[in-house]
Amino acid sequence: MNEKINTTLIELIEKVRKDQSPDGYWNYTFETGISTDCYMIILLRSLEIDDENLIKELSERIVRKQQENGAWKLFHDEPNGNLSDTIGAYYALLYSGYYSKNDPRLRLARKFIKNNGGIEKSHMLTKIMLTLTGQYKWPNFFPIPIEMILLPVSFPINFYSFSAYGRVNLAPIMILANNKFSLKTSKTPDLKDLFIHREEAVQGQPIRFSESEEWRSLSSLINQGIKSLIGLPSHIHQLATEHTKQYMLNRIESDGTLLSYFSSTFLMIFALLSLGYSKRDPIIVNSVKSLKSMKSNISGLPHMQFTTANVWNTSLLTYALQEAGVSSDDVVVKKANNYLLKKQHYKYGDWVIHNPSALPGGWGFSESNTIHPDVDDTTASLRSIARNVRKDWRYRQAWDRGIQWLISMQSDDGGWPAFEKNTNSKVLHLFPIEKAEYFLSDPSSADLTGRTLEFLGTYTNLSKTHPSIRRGVEWLRKNQEKDGSWYGRWGICYIYGAWGAVTGLRAVGILPTDPMITKAVKWLEGIQNSDGGWGESCLSDLNKKYTPLGVSTLTHTAWAVDTLMAASDKSTRAIERGIEFLLGNINKEDWTTNYPKGAGMAGDFYFHYHSYRFIFPMLTFAHYRKKGW
Repeated sequence: MNEKINTTLIELIEKVRKDQSPDGYWNYTFETGISTDCYMIILLRSLEIDDENLIKELSERIVRKQQENGAWKLFHDEPNGNLSDTIGAYYALLYSGYYSKNDPRLRLARKFIKNNGGIEKSHMLTKIMLTLTGQYKWPNFFPIPIEMILLPVSFPINFYSFSAYGRVNLAPIMILANNKFSLKTSKTPDLKDLFIHREEAVQGQPIRFSESEEWRSLSSLINQGIKSLIGLPSHIHQLATEHTKQYMLNRIESDGTLLSYFSSTFLMIFALLSLGYSKRDPIIVNSVKSLKSMKSNISGLPHMQFTTANVWNTSLLTYALQEAGVSSDDVVVKKANNYLLKKQHYKYGDWVIHNPSALPGGWGFSESNTIHPDVDDTTASLRSIARNVRKDWRYRQAWDRGIQWLISMQSDDGGWPAFEKNTNSKVLHLFPIEKAEYFLSDPSSADLTGRTLEFLGTYTNLSKTHPSIRRGVEWLRKNQEKDGSWYGRWGICYIYGAWGAVTGLRAVGILPTDPMITKAVKWLEGIQNSDGGWGESCLSDLNKKYTPLGVSTLTHTAWAVDTLMAASDKSTRAIERGIEFLLGNINKEDWTTNYPKGAGMAGDFYFHYHSYRFIFPMLTFAHYRKKGW
C-alpha cells in the first residue's frame, strides 16, 4: 500500500509541477456552469460589441450542456433541470443570433420552461437580468431603497448590515431599480412566449417580492431612518445615488472588475449606463475587457469564470506539495510562495467597518483581489508559507500580519465567517429577497471555523486554552448536526463540514473520545459506499440534510478519509478501503470528476474546482504516509 501511495504521490507532484505558471501560481479553472457564459453573450449583445468568435464559441458550449429534455442542469443529479439556468440559456442562444425559436433544441427548452412555471418562477436574480434587458418591468417600489446607503452604521439595520457579496451586487441593483432602467437593442429577443400568463406579459409584468408582516415592520423602520436624514427628500435622493455610484467605482480592482466578481461587474456596467455613461466609456470598456480576461478553456471551448481562483489554487497546492514531502526550498514552492507574498493585502477593505481595530494582512481568492480578503484564503496562504517563516524576514512579517488579521476576524458568536465578522443578523432573513440568508449574510460556518482552528492548533504556539480557540470549539459543539456531521457552507457539504470541523478540533487538542468526534466518525463510517469511497449530492445543500450522490468521488473520499485519520490513532477498515478507492481511481475521468464540490448560493450556484482532484488526494496520501501505518 505505502509503495503505491509513494508512486501515486510522485505522479501527482510531477503533474502539478508541470502545470505551474512561470510566475509561480496555478491557473486551474474555476468552473461555474453555464450562467456566466449566458450572461456574457447577453452583455456583449446589449453593448453591441460584435465579438462573434467568442459569442459563437460560448453558444456552442451552452448547447453542448443541454439535456435530452431540453433543460440545463446545475449539477448531474439535479432532478429534471434548472429553470433559471434554462431561461438564461434560451435567452442567450436567441440573443446570439445563431439560433432561432424554431430550432428543435430551443423548442425543447421552451417546453421545459413553460412546463415548470415559466419566467414567473425563475430566481430573483434571473428576473433582474431580464428586467434590465427589457423583458420584465421594475416594480414601483424596490425592497431596498437607494437612500438606505446613507443610514449610519449605528442604525439598527443599514447598508453595511449586509454581507460584502450582498452589498457589491445590491449597489448596482439599487441604482437600476431606482432609475427603472432597461436596455434593448435591435437584436433583443422577445420572451413573451415564456410567460404562463400571456396577458400579463403583454402588459408588462413587474418583479414581485413576497412581503411578510415582519418585513413590513422592518421596512417601516428603514423608512423612518431615511426620513430622519437631514435635507430635502430630493437632495437626499441625489446624494444617495451619488454615494451608491461611488461605492461601486471605489471598489473597482485594477483589472476593471468590481471586487473581481463577474456578477457585480455585469450589474455595474448596466448601472453605469443607467446613470448616463456611454457604452464606450473607458470604465465600461475596461470592465468588459476584464470579464473577457477571466475566460478559461474547457475541452477546447471558452468558459467565462465567475472569478479567477489563482490565490486559492496556489495556496492549497503549495501546502499540499510540502505536506507530500516537497522541500520549502524547492523552486516550485519558492516561486509559489513569492507569488503569495505579493498577493497579501495592504489596503483596508470593507471588513474594517465591523473590525475597526485590525490592520490589513489577509489574502483574497482571485488574481486581482486587493481589498476583499477572506478567512479561508488567509489560513491557506499562511499554511503555505509556514515553513519559511524562520528563514526569511519577509515571511515572518507576512506571517505576523496574517495571523493578527485572522484572529481579529472571529465573530462574536465564536465562529469564523468568510469575509466580514458579525454580518449574520436574523433580521436580514426578513428581506423579501430570494435566498436572503445566502445573499445578504456572512455567518460563521463549520468549514471556516474548523480550518481556522486547525491552522491555529498546528502552526502557531497559541495555548489550547486561548479564548479564541475555546470559543471556536464551543461554536462547533453548538452547531454539530444531530447525526454527527456539520453543515459546510462553502463546499458540498456535510462531508466537507465534518472534515473541517474534526481536523480543526483534533488540532486544538480535542480527544478522539470526545462525543463530537465519535459521533462524526460513526456518521462518516455509516455513509461509506460499497466501493470504499464517499460521494455527496449538491441536493444536500438544497435540502439542508445529507443526501448521498449514489457514487463515489475523489474529493469527497479524500475529505472523508482525512477526517477519519485525524480522529484515529490507528488505521481502520474504513480508512483502508477509502485509500484503496483513491489509489484505484486517481486517474478516473467521468462526470464524478467534474461534479461541483463548492457552493455559493444553495440551489443557484455551484463550483467545480479543477484543482481539487490533485490537492485533496495528495493531502490524504501524505497524511496517511505520515501516520506510519
